Amino acid sequence: MFKFHKIKIYFLLLLIIGNLMIFYSVFAETRGNLLKVSFLDVGQGDAIFIESPTGNQLLIDGGPDKNILNALGRVMPFYDKTIDAVLVTHPDQDHIGGIPEVLKNYTVGEYISSGATSSTGTSLELQNDLKEFNVKKEIARAGEIIDLGGGAILKILYPETDPKGTDTNKYSVIAKLYYGDSTFLFTGDAPTGVEQYLAMTDGKELKSDVLKVAHHGSRNSLSPEFLSAVAPEYSVISAGKDNSFGHPHKEILDFLNSIQSKILITFNLGDIVFVSDGQALKEK
Repeated sequence: MFKFHKIKIYFLLLLIIGNLMIFYSVFAETRGNLLKVSFLDVGQGDAIFIESPTGNQLLIDGGPDKNILNALGRVMPFYDKTIDAVLVTHPDQDHIGGIPEVLKNYTVGEYISSGATSSTGTSLELQNDLKEFNVKKEIARAGEIIDLGGGAILKILYPETDPKGTDTNKYSVIAKLYYGDSTFLFTGDAPTGVEQYLAMTDGKELKSDVLKVAHHGSRNSLSPEFLSAVAPEYSVISAGKDNSFGHPHKEILDFLNSIQSKILITFNLGDIVFVSDGQALKEK
């Protein structure tokens, strides 16, 4: 009798789990043509999770530590243990610190980076994990297109050449996401010099609805020429509460307020999520 009772419980649990998965699948189908972009609250660092209308997933950066796993758990179903691609803008701790944990807990299709390297322990661990888990590596260069599916594409705007020297911020991958009328600009920790260069050489390409403000709102980023070219309706700043750098700096907030861009900061709001059907862009 006891054994039969246990079997009944297991069977009921399987039925419940099965029904939940069916419900999620039906719900996913009803989302149809939606693009979802989540700026994850990972403390003092960057992590952006993109799900295309066809369900393809791209993670841009992984925050400073293993908290990325909790953040992914908030935007991915518990049974989903695959991520199509990870794009790392540059190899600083606050952008790659959580990536080794992602590789250990998820099956990652490919790893995309500028090719910039670092001698930190985390960077070396990351390179070892990429080999161990046999993750395909790709180098991002200006002009390349990543097709996310369903009409969503990510265009690499920078860098144009191989990274040189030790300034990893200078070679941050800058990319623009297009989906119908909705656009997002991701900037890593690009300094003002890079922003000015892009504004001068490719200003029209920069115009975007949502700007991920570079370097967590540091005064060392966001040049007037660049901001004028982007003219974002929304400006997202990923930063940790009471961080030792004082990010975001007041000058940057004043600057964004002067153009009436709506400022969204992760340490105030937690995860910041946008959804678009290709026409209307909504902040959830």
